[in-house]
Amino acid sequence: MNDLVQPWTGTRPACDDPPVSAQQQSTQQTTPEIVSLSSVPGCIVFDLPGAAVSAGGTRLAPDVTPAEVAMLARAMTYKFAALGAEVGGAKAGVVGDPADRTARAGQMARYCAEIRPLTDSGRFLTGPDMGTFEEDFAPLRERQAAPAAINAVVDGVPFEDVLTGYGVTVAAQTALGGEWPGCSVAIEGFGKVGGGVATEVARRGGRVVAVSTVRGCLADPAGLDVDRLLALRREHGDACVERYGRPVTPPAGLFVIEADVLVPGTRPGAISEAVAEALPDSVKVVAPAANVPYTRAGAAVLHRRGIAALPDFVCNAGAVIGYRSAPDDLPDQVLAAAGATIADRIGEVLGHPGGPLAGACERAAEFLRGWWGPAPEPPFAG
Repeated sequence: MNDLVQPWTGTRPACDDPPVSAQQQSTQQTTPEIVSLSSVPGCIVFDLPGAAVSAGGTRLAPDVTPAEVAMLARAMTYKFAALGAEVGGAKAGVVGDPADRTARAGQMARYCAEIRPLTDSGRFLTGPDMGTFEEDFAPLRERQAAPAAINAVVDGVPFEDVLTGYGVTVAAQTALGGEWPGCSVAIEGFGKVGGGVATEVARRGGRVVAVSTVRGCLADPAGLDVDRLLALRREHGDACVERYGRPVTPPAGLFVIEADVLVPGTRPGAISEAVAEALPDSVKVVAPAANVPYTRAGAAVLHRRGIAALPDFVCNAGAVIGYRSAPDDLPDQVLAAAGATIADRIGEVLGHPGGPLAGACERAAEFLRGWWGPAPEPPFAG
């Protein structure tokens, strides 16, 4: 992906300009189309220009770049292909601070007003991603309402926070052989999705032995108290790891914690060659909550070491399945459908000789060739 879209290196906001020329876009159908936004600093990337419908979340972050947005759009293309849906991948990136609620509300209101012609026409379907929430998209739901379950609250937690974490947990359980009791997990990024993973792992009898935020890594080989951590996160945000009462190490310390499952859950490229080499021998499964966590070299190391690198675009497909559910489906029905679909897709590729990630990429590419034409390269972060 990096040869398609280069990071913005000028002095204006990260997503202000498109990283490929109009001539490039018009001469190569598989080159992403980049739409620069005018109401906010940011852009939308359509991975398959010309697709009747494209879909993907909107990310709000202070350092989001066109390169990152393009990688995420490619991941969405593979996610829809893995689900057998003839939908192009897309993603939007808005430069801003999600912690500044007042500024975020204004930015998202302007953003929604600008993209509404795209969403009303059905060309671009979007919803929450890192830094955004379903409530931010209320102006767009007048014509394109989200399924009722998406707006539900389950045990005090917004359903959108539950759904992706549920799918990641099911994917990891499938790769572990069907059981969580006796198994442990280390979760990079204890945010919306990371909290959902921790909750579901604990519910199924597994141990959460480590979590990380930008403020550090918190670990306990006997298992962390997930309910307490969630309460601390609600009160203190990323500083929750510092309020728990155990030593806190730098965030990268998560990748050397002894655990059966590793859940990368932040930004693209976390599983580099060096990180993959340094993972403890205890790690059996990598089940990504984040999109595009692997570099090619990192994935190759995992395969050589016999660690099951699960496809990110299947593990974290729960939200996509949820947004495509029937309008009146109940949360339990959506969870059941998401879990069954993800378990099925993971089970189909566990025995692939190149590993589950390679197997899922092959299956998605085959679907794309049958629907779209030449399949774009799989989503890797380098």
